[in-house]
Formats: sequence, C-alpha cells, structure tokens
Amino acid sequence: MTPGPPGDERSTVGNPFVDGTQVRRTGDGRYDGHIDDVWLLRPMPQGGLVTAIALRAMAAELDDPSQRLRVLHTTFAAQVAGGPVEVEVELLRRGRSMSHLRAEVRNPDRGRGHLTTGIFGTTRRGYDFTDLEPPVDVPHPDDCPSFRDPLPEGVVDDWEPMPFWEQVIEGLPVQGHPPWEDYEPDRAERVQWYRFDDPPMRDDGTLDPFAFAVAADVMPGAAGEKLGPGHNDWFAPSVDLTVHVLDDARSGCLLGHNTARHAGDGYASADMALWDYGPEQRDEPRLVAYATQVFLFSFP
Repeated sequence: MTPGPPGDERSTVGNPFVDGTQVRRTGDGRYDGHIDDVWLLRPMPQGGLVTAIALRAMAAELDDPSQRLRVLHTTFAAQVAGGPVEVEVELLRRGRSMSHLRAEVRNPDRGRGHLTTGIFGTTRRGYDFTDLEPPVDVPHPDDCPSFRDPLPEGVVDDWEPMPFWEQVIEGLPVQGHPPWEDYEPDRAERVQWYRFDDPPMRDDGTLDPFAFAVAADVMPGAAGEKLGPGHNDWFAPSVDLTVHVLDDARSGCLLGHNTARHAGDGYASADMALWDYGPEQRDEPRLVAYATQVFLFSFP
C-alpha cells in the first residue's frame, strides 16, 4: 500500500480504478476523493469514473453487503475537474431488500457537480430471461486491431493520445470505422471490446460492477459512425448516464454494443449493451449491463 496525494490519509493499492474511486469519510454523509490525471479526457475526467466515485461513497454510507447496485442515474449538472473532490451522500430510504441513495461529486470550490441516484437491492424471487441478442460472429479480442496500434502509413493525425485510452482501457474494434477511413455512412452502430489494463477484479473472481459506468460512458462513438468522414470536429459532453446492472462479469474485457437512436436540436440519444464472454472471452455471452445516455454536440 502506498500513500495517496500529499496530505491525504487514503492509501492506494496500485489499481487505477480502485485507487481512482477510493473515498474517505470526513463526516456524516460526507466523503472526499481524488481524481488522478490518468482519467482526464478533453477537457475533464471521464464521467463514468466520477459516477463510480459517487457509487463508492453511497455503498460506504449504506454499509450493507447484502444489497448490491441495481440501477444508477447520473445527471452531469456541472463540470467536475481532476484533483480533489468532495462527495455528499443522502440516504433517501433504507429498506430490508432495497435502498435508495443520492450523492453529489463536486470540486471543493464549486457549488454543483455530478448528481447520482443509486438503487441497491438484495436478490429476490423472480424469473430469468434475456430478450436481447449479442452481435453475431464476434472475433476474439486478441484477433482484433487496437486503437493503440500505429496509424497506417500516410495517415497524419495530430490528435495526442489520451492517458485514459492508453493506460486504463483499451479499445478493440469489431464493427465500425476509424476516423481516417473513407466510407459510406450507414447505421449509427458500433461494436467494440473494452479491455481494462488492470481489471478491478473482486475476491470472488468477478469485475467490480462500479466499473460498468466507465465502460458504458463511451456512447458518442455510434453517432460518429453515422456521421462518417469529414465530421470529426466535435466532441460530446454527457448530459446524463443511466446504467442497469444485470449480472456479474467474470472478466475485465467486455464487449460493448453501442447504438445511437436519434440526434436533433444539438442532442443525441444512445445506448450500450455490455456482454461478458467469460474469463478467456470464449464462453457463451451473458448480458451484464445495459446503459442509456443523452449527450450534446459541442464544437471547438
């Protein structure tokens, strides 16, 4: 264990996700944390990581291992920058089988930040089915190209790689086109493996479910696929993020099936299904999370 940032009593375990979402209780319903530069995109930290910080604080406040995360919804009310953050948690209702909490993550000098509602619940009696099909003929991630591969000869790109994509999670495309490829746009759809460099696996061999927020908060890619070449001058701040946690993942490599359903008035609606193919990515796929998001188009 190594110490956290100067003046911080928290300790780190060497896993970027675990360390990046660690919180310290500072009072009744109050926690603090720290967002490292490795999570920075342009210009702010990845929203899924900020959401996971809220979830970590809510789980600590609830303090009931029998109730696991079922649903989260984040509203990105104001920007949260890297560095120190504060988390204020409100326990809305504590039940025997289901509890509701709300948390806000913000920088110490800011009035507002990201507001997340989390619903935690025990296992209940019910029925089992999945009425959603995974993509067909999915190649193994080891047989896919990587967005970390060198650019093809003759392609000039002055876009500096971001630490998030270079050190935290690797994108391995299955269906879709890179921004430099000339193609005729069709559907707003992408399929991609998302592989954590250092997966936050729990003692029982399953992925920390809070990490689903990170893997899901990458939905603008489907809109980019629909727009096609010549429309690369925009980025997409999140308006909200909803994640339904459906099952355990047994690997730090998930298949994401991403579609954008509609765009208009400067906003777009998208969704993401996350599939688990087992520890070696060779088992029958299981749907572990389903997410939706509205994002807006912003132009430099």
